[in-house]
Amino acid sequence: MHTEHLFADPLHAFADQTLPQRLRRWASQHGARTALVAGAVRLSYAQLDLQVDRLAGGLSTLGIKAGDRVMLQLPNGVGFVCAFFATMRIGAVPVLAMPTQRAEDIAALCRLAEPVAYLIPDRLRDFDFRDMAAGIIEHQPSLMHVIVDGEPGPFKAMSALEAPCPADPMTDPRDMALLLLSGGTTGTPKLIPRSHADYAYNFSLSARLCELDNDSVYLAVLPTAHNFTLACPGVLGSLAAGATVVLSDSASCDVAMPLIQREGVTHVALVPPLAQLWAQGRDWEDSDLSSLKLLQVGGSRLDPALATQVLEALDCQVQQVFGMAEGLLCYTRPDDPLEVVLNTQGRPLSPFDEVRLVDADLHDVAPGQTGELLTRGPYTITGYYQAAEHNARSFTREGYYRSGDLARWTPDGNLIVEGRIKEQIQRSGEKISATHIENHLTALPDIESAVVIAVPDSLLGERICAFILGDKPTGAAQHIRDQLHLHGLGENSLPDQFEWVAAWPLTAVGKIDKRQLAVLAQLIRE
Repeated sequence: MHTEHLFADPLHAFADQTLPQRLRRWASQHGARTALVAGAVRLSYAQLDLQVDRLAGGLSTLGIKAGDRVMLQLPNGVGFVCAFFATMRIGAVPVLAMPTQRAEDIAALCRLAEPVAYLIPDRLRDFDFRDMAAGIIEHQPSLMHVIVDGEPGPFKAMSALEAPCPADPMTDPRDMALLLLSGGTTGTPKLIPRSHADYAYNFSLSARLCELDNDSVYLAVLPTAHNFTLACPGVLGSLAAGATVVLSDSASCDVAMPLIQREGVTHVALVPPLAQLWAQGRDWEDSDLSSLKLLQVGGSRLDPALATQVLEALDCQVQQVFGMAEGLLCYTRPDDPLEVVLNTQGRPLSPFDEVRLVDADLHDVAPGQTGELLTRGPYTITGYYQAAEHNARSFTREGYYRSGDLARWTPDGNLIVEGRIKEQIQRSGEKISATHIENHLTALPDIESAVVIAVPDSLLGERICAFILGDKPTGAAQHIRDQLHLHGLGENSLPDQFEWVAAWPLTAVGKIDKRQLAVLAQLIRE
């Protein structure tokens, strides 16, 4: 546990400016340097700051004011970055939704956040966001404005919202700056309030750790509304370092890899399923990726075998990232031994981070033992937005956030994430680790990716269902059971059900959607 600086104020140095004030400073420092690249559009730092000013003025003319919430559901592009900063420049609070979310999720977020405005694209991948917005605005009393980046239809065009920027609202940097979407998959939306100061601490320390500087080029292919892509170090950490941010709305090899070659990309962040696709894509995609220095992989645990595959295929440094939008970030370091990079999720970003691993009674487990990860620190929240009941379950009386992650410390002080508490399978009265079975499955030569879930079962309580990526070979289930048994997996941990999928269903934040897999497992058996 890191407790040496409990009585210091690590945020003091970051509490002097709000995020839009920081953008103003970056523009004065790096004026003519390229800040953003999106398709054919290239904006310098000075041009970005000017566009933010004009949009902030336009939003202000609509009556949007300090303290109002503004929902942004925009894809990776200049529009997202401008809207993000412009909203905060007038003291309003951006609520970041994922482009993949649809009416039910957005309506629930609107009920929780009560936004006065909703910013959307016109269309994205054949989906018309204007039609969805028309249905939502009818039932959401707080929602006064729908603003469209593109052809507005019956709504307002973002491009038409230009006016002189109003005076700085003098927001306290320790106040709430933005609301992030929780990465959980419970079905109930939760919003994470991050302050200007704690978020600046988050992305500034991350940028330093990842060795970003003004020669760096960061490629954003995961949604920029995701904490990982936005601030770990992401878009904001890159801008703070004077780097260039390349925004892509596609993570496919045939789009992203030519971008890496064209723009000289040095840093990129992926989730494990995408990292696997990129590694496989090198069999046919031959763009020059020699500029790439650091590939971050986070969002879920990176299997050691996949980490090795990615290292060999992409020939750049791989960094494991374990963290949460609620705060705590753990990274492997650029100078870590290969064994640490392949097999651990690194160690906390800040010396002020406090981490405890506890048992079911919240007692600290013995060194090397697995326990639930609890954390508190300078950039970890102390409560979700407007969620008193959930906060009572998610935070201890001492202010520790209960992550729900199971982890253990290595002797050299790195974390190994073993899974989630809810991923323990209660089969015939025994607790079985889904992650343990997944590790055995992916160690088999013919299995590249596998997910193990619990499925309700009238006889066993819960049965073990293994989903495997790819085509199903004849007789595969029994062959895999035999192989697992041969490799030492106990009888009680052998999967009861095997299913094959062509692609993983993903949540809005890019994690494998295990709830959807559980529904599929039950439907197949019925």
